[in-house]
Amino acid sequence: METTRQNKIARLLQKELSDIFLKQTKAMPGVLVSVSVVRVSPDLSIARAYLSIFPTEKAAEIIESVNANTKSIRYELGTRVRHQLRIIPELKFFVDDSLDYLEKIDSLLK
Repeated sequence: METTRQNKIARLLQKELSDIFLKQTKAMPGVLVSVSVVRVSPDLSIARAYLSIFPTEKAAEIIESVNANTKSIRYELGTRVRHQLRIIPELKFFVDDSLDYLEKIDSLLK
């Protein structure tokens, strides 16, 4: 059960991370990265962001690149939300494969 504060912070982080990834992926044509959901721990120290990546063949490569640049992404996020949050949570990125799962279930039902 997430508190109202966790939900507000998660929405704020999702919005800002989406904007950061939008600007970073403009340099890579044919790749679309969106932040589908952000989950914040109860003590607000860790944020787990689930990324939806298109095309899915490049998902592992992009997640590896994002995890390698976590410090710079956290710094950029900190400069954007420094007036709203006192402590910027640690970021952990994961692939959101819910759309692939949906397609698989849909194909099995057909």
